[in-house]
Amino acid sequence: MAVTATAALALVSAAPAIADRAPAAPSHGGVDSFTIVGHRGASGYRPEHTLASYELAARMGADYIEPDLVTTKDGVLVARHEPEIGGTTDVADHPEFTDRKKTKSLDGVNVTGWFAEDFTLAELKTLRAVERIPDIRQHNTIYNGRYEVPTLQEVIDLGKRLSRELHREIGIYIETKHPTYFEKQGLALEPALVRTLNRNGLNRSSAKVYVQSFEVTNLIELRRVLRVPLVQLTSASGAPFDFVDSGDPRTYADIVSPRGLRDVAKYAKGLGPEKGQVIPRDAAGFLTTPTSLVRDAHRAGLVVHPYTFRVENSFLPADFRSSAVPSQYGDLFAEIEVFRATGIDGLFTDNPDVAVAQEQLAAA
Repeated sequence: MAVTATAALALVSAAPAIADRAPAAPSHGGVDSFTIVGHRGASGYRPEHTLASYELAARMGADYIEPDLVTTKDGVLVARHEPEIGGTTDVADHPEFTDRKKTKSLDGVNVTGWFAEDFTLAELKTLRAVERIPDIRQHNTIYNGRYEVPTLQEVIDLGKRLSRELHREIGIYIETKHPTYFEKQGLALEPALVRTLNRNGLNRSSAKVYVQSFEVTNLIELRRVLRVPLVQLTSASGAPFDFVDSGDPRTYADIVSPRGLRDVAKYAKGLGPEKGQVIPRDAAGFLTTPTSLVRDAHRAGLVVHPYTFRVENSFLPADFRSSAVPSQYGDLFAEIEVFRATGIDGLFTDNPDVAVAQEQLAAA
């Protein structure tokens, strides 16, 4: 089923996206300019957004660990992928919280479950994390029920401890989740984020910190008070919810146009595209010719960190799948090699060990 990496690289070499080299990445004191981000930690091996997942990512060699931020009822920032926590914690097994189950409109979509903002931090700390995609990552379920939901402060403290222990600085790559949703509930994420970075001495241009969002307005506002680099996340379809909510007709496709990227560069230093925006797939799931996105972003002065690189067949292009079994491992090494040839400056991965090994092998 899989083509070779050499054959796939031939597609890349013919594309315009590698014509320009990247601008210098923001200096964080390291020699290597290629950025490997442990996506929700090392979430291919531990339940996502747990201290265990983040620590493993750092020990595997990731440059950054990535907490997604939501807030508790009492305004404490915690790491969860979404406000709805039923899929990533054991809250359904807690009868004392049965009445907290609700249906809410999350960015225009009705979602039923338990929501972080309906729990105080003390209540949330009685829950334990579980694997979000157990059908694909059954091996991760052995860790179900073993880890708490961490606060942003606990993630920062972990990063500081590991930096000392590993003798290299572990960065924090923070995502604000659904900022419009939380703002409308009177629980805006950004003030607490700024306070936390200030309190930890991390609101400075030399700090190894990025802040990212799929929305635009909050990044523009954060640019006024944060000195760390900001990253505009984009999707292969749809539009930022703050645009949808305000009636702005622009879409993510508009944002990644050459003109849109020049606008992004007015408030951000980086672009975090869905990887299909860098190299699309055809109807059968095979990679096609790379777009000009990397070249266009570099011309606008932006670094490019696409997401998300995962080892299971379920997530890989058809080129690199090992079988028709979704949970089996395919050739993530080859996929990363192809994408790196487009000139990307870094990537988000659930499997940082593979990304680090690929980089080491390529440099050998």
